[in-house]
Order: sequence, then structure tokens, then C-alpha cells
Amino acid sequence: MKSGRWLLWGALLLLTAALLSVLVFLAAEYELSRDQAQLEEDVATVAGDIRSALLRNVQTLQSLHSVAPSPNAWNAPAAELLQTHREMMRLEWRDAALQPLSVRVSPFTPGVFDFLGREQAQPEVVQACEAARRASGPAYSASYFWPMRDGKGLELIEMCLPVAFGGKPQGMLVVTYALSGILTELINRDLMRGRGLSFNEADGTRLAIFSAIPANRRNLRAQTVLDLPGHTLILQLESPRRARGLFPNVLTAVVGLLSLALLVVLFLLGRDIRRRQRAEQDLANALAFRKAMEDSLVTGLRARDMSGRITYVNPAFCQMVGRRADELIGSGPPAPWWPPELADEYQQRQEVRLAGRYFPREGFESVFQRPDGTRFPVLIIEAPLIDAQGEQTGYMSAILDLTEQRRIEDLNRATFERLQATARLATVGEMASLISHELNQPLAAIASYASGMLNVLRDPGVGSLSPEDQRQAIERIAEQAERAGRVIKSVADFVRRRDTEREAVPPASLIDSIYPLVALQAKKQGVRLQIDIDPNCPPVLCDRTMIEQVLLNLTRNGIQAMPMGDPPAGSGLRVLGIRVARASPEPALSPGRAGPAWVSFAVTDHGQGLSPEVAQRLFTPYFTTKADGMGLGLSLCRTVVEQHGGALTHQPAEPRGTTFRFSLPVTPI
Repeated sequence: MKSGRWLLWGALLLLTAALLSVLVFLAAEYELSRDQAQLEEDVATVAGDIRSALLRNVQTLQSLHSVAPSPNAWNAPAAELLQTHREMMRLEWRDAALQPLSVRVSPFTPGVFDFLGREQAQPEVVQACEAARRASGPAYSASYFWPMRDGKGLELIEMCLPVAFGGKPQGMLVVTYALSGILTELINRDLMRGRGLSFNEADGTRLAIFSAIPANRRNLRAQTVLDLPGHTLILQLESPRRARGLFPNVLTAVVGLLSLALLVVLFLLGRDIRRRQRAEQDLANALAFRKAMEDSLVTGLRARDMSGRITYVNPAFCQMVGRRADELIGSGPPAPWWPPELADEYQQRQEVRLAGRYFPREGFESVFQRPDGTRFPVLIIEAPLIDAQGEQTGYMSAILDLTEQRRIEDLNRATFERLQATARLATVGEMASLISHELNQPLAAIASYASGMLNVLRDPGVGSLSPEDQRQAIERIAEQAERAGRVIKSVADFVRRRDTEREAVPPASLIDSIYPLVALQAKKQGVRLQIDIDPNCPPVLCDRTMIEQVLLNLTRNGIQAMPMGDPPAGSGLRVLGIRVARASPEPALSPGRAGPAWVSFAVTDHGQGLSPEVAQRLFTPYFTTKADGMGLGLSLCRTVVEQHGGALTHQPAEPRGTTFRFSLPVTPI
């Protein structure tokens, strides 16, 4: 009999081990198939990312030609494009006969075509451009190996794109890509951790590698075809197979069997005793926990039965009403903490509330009275008291003493009134500072013109002026006086945050209005003005006076950033550039709707530039690096531009200096 039992146990153990082995094998196969499916999905994702990035590059090249239709205008944006797209090694604009009109080389790979001339790649260029002409769209050549010095080389591919302007063909744009650059710049690198990615030939020869893993026959591989117009590439992704072990599963089974055996033994030996002890201990713990929690609360708790008699109060409630728990438990309405003159009102209100069983979640406010006669406001939150069987046995109330809250509210109210008075005084001070800051320029111009006229009147022989010149000088004084009045009105509206009247103003008109003052300051500092205004810029919608002040502030700061001798006069850098051009449209807010159009204003100086500490606090009110500055100019400029919907930014200029740039919205048609 005993041997038969042992045989049964042995058979059960063998069967369990066999089932466990099968489960481990099936789990490993499932994990392998899942990893392979995930790898194939990832390589398809990488191919899609590359395809999308190349398509975006085509769109960028088309937009490049639309904003730069001539070779001279094309060079600068093409160089900027190569700065931001490292996968592009060379960008060429060729005519219909595929003769180069303009060429730009990536600054990151300048010496690729030094060993062999560019003409060696002419067959691939011709192949791509012929395919592009047939398809009337972008086309790619077959990839080819380009040797370099020291035995190095790259696998390259050409992309040809027909371009046109005004409906007329303008030739071809030819882009030279490095396959390694495509893998490096156009993929999601998070997917490549611990994996290998490469472009392969059909026979498995690797053309370009982004990352590699040690060769192993257990590695998982997935391939996909990257179809490009005119050429097809094979993209391969490798991943090491995850190691799986049997020991954790066996250990789990052993622990489970031992736990089951232990539970059976314990169940047979002490089922009833342990169940009773556990219940008693749980009950004692629950009571101790509840009492500790209730004693630690600062919120008063009160329980009543269905007739309104108190069945429970916590220490916080007793302390709140100034009575002991034995005085309160068992008492009913009227409650001893009700004010005598309000007892009838409270009684009626309680009866109505309990009869309708309406307990607002936000509670209701009331007034309690202590035995010494002091009264205090409270907030009462009530809810039904439900027992274990789901029956309502009474009502539970939470009472909050609002005395401190009322005191804080009164204090906050008084503080807020003081802050409002202080804010009004601060606004008056801000307005005075802004008016003082912004009136400096028109008043300085008035003083300059008036001094010149007085000098002529005192000594006519020193510098005679014709009546026409005198009339122009007086008109300038009148214009600056009128500007001062507009500045006062605009600054007052700005401080009050009022909506000012905006009008359609041509950008050239804004520059013309400030040119006499800017030219005078520039001449004193030996700075040459370089003004570049795109004639196709449409009118902008703005407050003319405030935008003129913004331009005056920026140009004045730019001139002051180039003191005499820095940079030297012979360096050719004593130039203040003012450029006005149409900015790129913002992304559409919703599909099918175009974003708003903007005009960009840029002021560039060639001073020492901005240190990181100054750049961080540049727009902080009252922060200045000038001995006689007030620190309000740039803060005011940024606020004015933001009120127009734009943004004021700055960036380093080349080879030195700083460029301040802001945009204004185009007047709606």
C-alpha cells in the first residue's frame, strides 16, 4: 500500500516536471516569435521615419526655391539648410543642361570631393535627373561608393528635384546624400539601443552601418524594402536574442508546492483556533486604529440615531462645545450648544433636513455656543450612517470650527486692500518712469534742432540756412513735439493696458519715420547704416507710435553697443543692420486653415555680444548695464511686441554682435 502511494507521488512529480518543461518551452517560443514580430515592426517604423524625413526634405527644398528664385539669393538659405540637415552633403542648383548654377557644400563634410572631382559622379546625377524629368518629381539614383583619402570612402546617393518659379522651369536641384548620414540623422535613436542597423545589398553586403552588434547565429534579423523614386534600398535591423532561464520557474513551483503543503498542515491543525484569534486581533486592531485616528482629529465628529439622539462624539467635538462626552451621549434636541434664541429655528431646520434626507456635500454653516456664552461659527457636513447590512441607523456629522478661518479671511481682506493701494502707487511710478524713458528721444531731437536754429540766428554768417532749410528744421521740431504727445498717450494707454487703435502701416514707412534720428546717432558714433527692406512686404497692423519707439530703442542700443574704436573703423564691422522681410507663416491652427502671416524686423549690431548672465536678465525691468540707463527699454519693447501678438527674441550675430528680432502681423485683406 505504501509503495503504491510512493509510486503515485512519483508519477505526479514526473507529470508536473513534464508539464513545467512544456510550459517553459512554449513560453520561450512565444517570446521568440514576439521579439521577431516586434523587430519587424520596428524596422518598418524606421523605414517609415526615413521615408517621411526624405519627403520633408523635398518639401523644404521646394520652399527654398520659392523664397530664393535667383542664384545669388539662393546661396544664403541653401547654406542655412545644410547647417540644419547633416544628412545632406552637397546641394547644387543646375540648369536644364545640368550645368551648375550655384553649389553649396555641407560644413560638416567639406572634403568629400577633394580626392576625386565631382564630375566622376555625373552618370548618377544624369540618371536621377532623367528619372525626375519623366516623373515630374523627385527621383533618386542608384547608390555608389565614393573613395576618399587614406583608403576611406562613403556610399552616396543622388536626389534630383525639378524646380520652377512662376510656372516656368528653373532647372534642377541636386542633393547628395550619404547613406550613413541618412541612418544617423533621420531615425529614432531610442529604437537602436543594443541593436544593429544597416543598409544592405540584396546579397547581404552592407552599404552603410549606423550601429553593429557582435555576430551571433542566435541574433534576430528583420529586413524591409525602402522604396524611393528611382531606386530601392534594403534596410536591415538586428537584435540579440534575450536569454531565458529555467531556474526561476522551477524555484517558483517548488515554493508553491511547499506553501501549499504548509497551508494544508496549518489548516488541519488549527483551523478554528486561528480563525477566532485572527478575528479577535483584527477587531482589536480596528478599534485601536479608529480610536487613535478619532482622538488625533481636530474635526469634531458626532453620530446620531434616527430620532436625533447623540450616540457618539469624539474628543475634538467635546473640546469644541466645552462639554464632556457623558453629558452629550444620549441627549437629543434641543442641543445644549444651540443659542437659546435660535433653538426653534435650528429645530425646524433639522426636522426638515432629516425628513427629506437632504445632505449637501458642501455642508451648511451654523453658530454654536459654549457654556461660558462665547459663540463661534461652524461648518457642518452630514451623511447617512450605514451599518454592515446596508441599513441606515442614523447620521454622522463632521463639524469644523471656522473661527480661525474667519480671522484669516478678515486679515486677507485688509491685506488685499493695502496691496491694491500699493499697486496703484506702483502703477503711477511705472507710468512716470516709462514716460521719462520714452520722451528722451523726441525731446533730444527737439533740443538738437532748436540749438541748431539758435546758432544760426545768433551768428548768421557761421552757417547760413535757406528759408526752405529753416522751414524743414521747424517742421522737424513740430513732428518731434507731436511724437512726444503721442508717446505720452501711448504710454498712458500701455500702463492702463487699454486697447490702442491700430492701423495698417507699410514697414518702409516705419523705417523712414525713425531714419533721421537713427542716422544722426549713427553718424556721431561713426557707424554705417545698412537697411534692407523687402519690397514685397505687405502693411502690418500695429500701433505706429509704439512700434516706432521699439525700433528706436533697438537701433539706439545697437549703436551704443559699438563705441568708438570697438570694432575698429578699418574692420568693416562698424555697421548697424536693419532688415525687414516677410516671415515664414506659422503652422495652421486646424487642418485646411492657413496660419497668420507675419513681417519680421531684425536689428543687428557688431558689438561685444551678450554674456550668459546679461542674456538671462536682459528683459527684467530696471536691469541695465549702462551707467545712465533706467532698465526699462527692452522690457517695454517686449511688452509692446507681445501686445501685438509677436515675440521679441535675440541671438548671437556672426562674426560678432547680437541680432534682436520681432514680428508683427500682416494687415488682414
